[in-house]
Amino acid sequence: MGLPSWARFSVSYQSDDLTYNNDNATGRNISGSKKNTSWGRDTTRGKQIPLPMGVYQWRIDERLGTIIAAENTDTAVHNFQNWKMQDGMKGQYSHTGNTGSARLSRIFIDRREDYNYMFLTPLNFFHEGVSNFLFTNTKSPITNIAYHTCGNKQNGEERVRGNFATNFGKQTGVGFKLDYNYARGYYSSQNLSQFGALLYGYHNGERYVMHTYFNANHMKNAENGGLIEDDYITQPWIYQQKFGSKDIPVNLSSTWNRNDDETFHLTHRYNLGHHREIVLPDSLKPQPPSDKELLLQLTDSVRQILATDSTATTLALDSLRNLWQQKLVKPTEFISVASIIHTVQFRHLDHTFYDQGNNSNYYTHQYWDGNIADRTGIISVRNTVGLSMNEGFRKCVKMGLTFFATHEYRRFNQPNVVAGNYTSITDTENDILVGAELSKVNGRTIHYNANGELCLVGTNVGNFNIEAEGDLNIPLGKKDTASLVVRAKIQNQKPSYLMRNYRNAYIHWDNNHLTYQFSTGLQAELNYSRTNTKLRFGWNNLTNYTYLAMNNVLRKGALEGSTIPSDYTHSIDVRQSNASIGVLTASLSQDFKWKFIGWENEITFQHSTNSEVLPLPMLNIYSNLYLNFRLAKVLRVQIGGDIRYFTAYNAPDYFGAAGMFAVQDTNHKRISIGNYPIVNVYANLHLKQCRLYINAAHVNATAGNMFLVPHMAMNPMNINFGISWNFFN
Repeated sequence: MGLPSWARFSVSYQSDDLTYNNDNATGRNISGSKKNTSWGRDTTRGKQIPLPMGVYQWRIDERLGTIIAAENTDTAVHNFQNWKMQDGMKGQYSHTGNTGSARLSRIFIDRREDYNYMFLTPLNFFHEGVSNFLFTNTKSPITNIAYHTCGNKQNGEERVRGNFATNFGKQTGVGFKLDYNYARGYYSSQNLSQFGALLYGYHNGERYVMHTYFNANHMKNAENGGLIEDDYITQPWIYQQKFGSKDIPVNLSSTWNRNDDETFHLTHRYNLGHHREIVLPDSLKPQPPSDKELLLQLTDSVRQILATDSTATTLALDSLRNLWQQKLVKPTEFISVASIIHTVQFRHLDHTFYDQGNNSNYYTHQYWDGNIADRTGIISVRNTVGLSMNEGFRKCVKMGLTFFATHEYRRFNQPNVVAGNYTSITDTENDILVGAELSKVNGRTIHYNANGELCLVGTNVGNFNIEAEGDLNIPLGKKDTASLVVRAKIQNQKPSYLMRNYRNAYIHWDNNHLTYQFSTGLQAELNYSRTNTKLRFGWNNLTNYTYLAMNNVLRKGALEGSTIPSDYTHSIDVRQSNASIGVLTASLSQDFKWKFIGWENEITFQHSTNSEVLPLPMLNIYSNLYLNFRLAKVLRVQIGGDIRYFTAYNAPDYFGAAGMFAVQDTNHKRISIGNYPIVNVYANLHLKQCRLYINAAHVNATAGNMFLVPHMAMNPMNINFGISWNFFN
């Protein structure tokens, strides 16, 4: 007899599943154990079976490789037209122009800094780090092709993305992604070209869990220094002729920032444990076959003999029952008691600043004459080893505990001009860190994760970081549940190497006097899905806040208080605030749905106790009103418009020679940005595996304060089109 159907399934020891994107996907939890379901095609049947489709995605913790549930954003249908928006899904970013250009979140608690790689922080729309990448488990090989475009051959943008993922069984998968973005720019000297290639693989076994990732990016962005005068946008009627956006003069030409970045990441763990038999209830236990079924296994001649001898029949039946019992495979579960963890990450960045134009008059300092190609190279190697006692291997063990140690090596190479000679300098850093993590992921009511890390030896000795996050699911009635998420953070951090030491043809600072920045943060988030309500509160306190600031010099003959960029020479430096700075954040997201009408809203309030050092808009508002319906029961249609708005504030400036945002110079009159709505109108369609949209962006473009960054005007009204198609093989 074949193996009973109930015995062919492996039952997971962990009780909680992650959020699925489909009913039959494979869930996974923090320890790497899994829940198996039926998978793939059944080739034993004669008739053709429909191709199985289903995708499940997750992220990993960059340090320990912990698996974290994630929403499948690559196949999201709702508001697909916002995926291309450089200012974010809800208009929370300020940026310098094109898709893929430098940007900065206006919501302070959402800002993320790439600590040792500051040049990549503003490029986070295109550049994807390890912790943000989605690993994919798919029932059938899947390919996604996406294309986005707007404008024409003189000013347009194009982006092509290709994703492929496939599985080798239930536990192992590989995939790759290609991404190409090209923008000519609506204003002069604003073009950019970006290309990324990514390859990944994983194995999620009972004992061995592995994730590996390699990402290479080439990003080249032209820098134009902004408009020569804002009046071309704010008061175009004062000029005798009408200027198109390409005709407006800008401050810089033949200037680029180029970043070539490669990251290799491998994290793996070996789970120590044992298998344990599962005790099934009587209703699920297999029933022994009847005497008739047992005897039918024998040959006809043997059955004829047994028919004349009752004693022999009894003995034969006893033997057959014992044989059936021996062949019965009892279900077991793997108990992961402990895990040995190893993570290695290699990163390499070449940042090069090119200036091949006659732009020296724009800058306050010039340390080298002639064509400029200043290269800054960064290499880092980070190794982490850990030992984890896993949650739930015994009933009394209600949490997991991990101890880990890390060694990180960093090398920095950058240009230096000494006595008129162009040379280079190289510095190295080494750090040894130790830490621990306490977590609880099982259960329905309470989950938490707390971890801390301390630098014991090395350049950054004294650095420490403590983070904690917990969620509480609150039942409201029989079916309703509200969730409360609380996050806390305490950090003591030495300013990064490049904030202490950096130089190129126009910048030179040595800030080894900078002291440690100490910061604390507390956030609370309340979600109630029944009413589509989300409340978020946050408080951050910063001591010795370290930041970039413009340091401009008024030219001779220029009027004091001028806001014309050409009246100044430009420079940038690093500053540190002696006083503590507090940031209060309160955000409300409320969505309304009635039949085929939807209305989504988010309003965020912020207050900075020192707006000169840390300027933030008081309000940031997003509202999206749309119709959502189906045609012929197969075509999903979303038609509507959204508005993005923030109150006026002295927004950070952008300095192209560093490729970074910086606080406006407080010694001169500053520019107020904001109080200008941005309206988009769109149609979003979804048919089977195909999504497409057409979006008229900035339809209200007119003379006014059309700026997100000082002196860098928004793109005029433009029509965007995009299509994304999934192919299951």
